[in-house]
Amino acid sequence: SPSSLMLPGARADRLCHMFPRSQLGNAVPTEEPVIFLKSSSAVRSLEGGQIAFAGEVFHHEIELLLLVGQHVPLGTLAEGSELDCVHGVGLGLDLTRRKKQTELKKAGLPWTLAKSFCGAALLSPFTAVAAADLADISFELHVNGERKQHGHVSQMIFDVPFQLRYLNSFVPLLPGDVIFTGTPSGVGPIAQGDRISLSFATPRSLSHLSF
Repeated sequence: SPSSLMLPGARADRLCHMFPRSQLGNAVPTEEPVIFLKSSSAVRSLEGGQIAFAGEVFHHEIELLLLVGQHVPLGTLAEGSELDCVHGVGLGLDLTRRKKQTELKKAGLPWTLAKSFCGAALLSPFTAVAAADLADISFELHVNGERKQHGHVSQMIFDVPFQLRYLNSFVPLLPGDVIFTGTPSGVGPIAQGDRISLSFATPRSLSHLSF
């Protein structure tokens, strides 16, 4: 299962706003990514199709996931070899308590309580992808049959190699680390009873999940 790929102590690292448009009024970064963490306790499998709403309304953010498969010591990821450490890709659903996030942002506080909670990081199974295909991946999310988000890696502000190098300049990369690479426009609410469908396509494969 996807959860088993998160090793003890591993991180679910999210690099946010990698796509050029934001609907939340956030400044779009152009020089450095914005980074925050989700704890491993936030991880759940998308295959289970269970979101613990508990009366809450969350906002969905579909993202391409990178699974790190080898130890990369701090600051050692060389330009041109970044993709060697990526052993799989998948889809992630980053759930956000938007009301709580807005409150925290207004107070100038970290977003942890809005972003890292049980079930806040839903992961699909990972699949091996040729390095060349990482430059041609598209993905989309439908809610109740309506397409809400779609993106392509070519639209990212910071491409995948840059994201990996940037993150490694601050922390070592560890086997089992999962990197959320950012969400395209179209984020919005989901609630109990909504039907959710996610898919991504490479030149050689197509993956689809519904719940």
